Amino acid sequence: MRHYKFIISGGGTGGHIYPAIAIADELKSRYPNSEFLFVGAKDRMEMEKVPRAGYEIEGLWISGLKRSLNIKNLMFPFKLISSMIKSRSIVEKFKPDVAIGTGGYASAPLIRVASKREIPCLIQEQNSHAGITNKWLSKKVKRICTAYEGMERFFPAEKIVITGNPVRQDILDISNKRGEAQTFFKLDKDKKTLLVLGGSLGAKKINVLIDNSLDYLREKGIQLIWQCGKYYEGIYRQRTNENIQVYAFLHRMDLAYAAADFIISRAGALSVSELCLVGKPVVFIPSPNVAEDHQTKNALSISEKNAAILLREGVAEQNFKVVFSGLLADTTMQQRLSENIKKLAKPNATNDIVDEIEKLLIS
Repeated sequence: MRHYKFIISGGGTGGHIYPAIAIADELKSRYPNSEFLFVGAKDRMEMEKVPRAGYEIEGLWISGLKRSLNIKNLMFPFKLISSMIKSRSIVEKFKPDVAIGTGGYASAPLIRVASKREIPCLIQEQNSHAGITNKWLSKKVKRICTAYEGMERFFPAEKIVITGNPVRQDILDISNKRGEAQTFFKLDKDKKTLLVLGGSLGAKKINVLIDNSLDYLREKGIQLIWQCGKYYEGIYRQRTNENIQVYAFLHRMDLAYAAADFIISRAGALSVSELCLVGKPVVFIPSPNVAEDHQTKNALSISEKNAAILLREGVAEQNFKVVFSGLLADTTMQQRLSENIKKLAKPNATNDIVDEIEKLLIS
């Protein structure tokens, strides 16, 4: 079997890192003798997560531009030049057969340099609204794997392949884990369970909303699995009781999904892709504070297909009880949302992306 070299760049958030690791894992299963090198931003979470997954990583001195006026933006040109020089050195030394970018500003200099060296490049765009980095790179790469239709608004149509987003393998089939999940979380099997997800760091507005709704949820007979995020654990951990379980981070997401009857979540690309596979009634409360408001656009792409409920953060406090009470009382709506969101799932995304990478190897 031929020995290949793959260089993978992306990071800044879990939404860029976890797809990159999933792609590497699938490539490694197909080409076990191959070499892998990740490239990320020096001070971001990929420098911890990637080595933990068993891969080497090189760090670049790079960060994104701040959207507001910020003195840190003055450093951006110097960081970009530094990262381009280091990327050139990395590519020349490693000599990859293919370069793969999964988004985030760390992938920009690496993929740009690799494309100039005529190394076949592929990028993966997780969101329904393309990020600045991937739009900038799109003219230079051979293939663009997307999760949503209509991405020719941002990319050359002839390069686009709709694959979906890579997701963790343990949630591909949770249908037979319900009993195990209820035991794991010590849940009352006669009560409905609400799973609240605000991301690994936490979502302040969602946490405040849930904290202010605890009496309402108790009156409705709802038990709660609440991932508040590590920034907020100290505030909300004390809310734990027989009906409320508060976690900084959920390590068994497969069981959390299996236990849930309803889910409240942010609308990051990876979360949306996972929730399509899970197939439970979802209320998306997207963060309005992300680049180009892409979470709202992700949530709209699902809610417009009658596959989820979109509750905008600005009106969540005043509308939550009405929206959730309506969902709780309407079993037909619950079934319709579940059926429709499942139709949007792409369980073979990782395999399909790696199939496209293989085509670049032999082209």
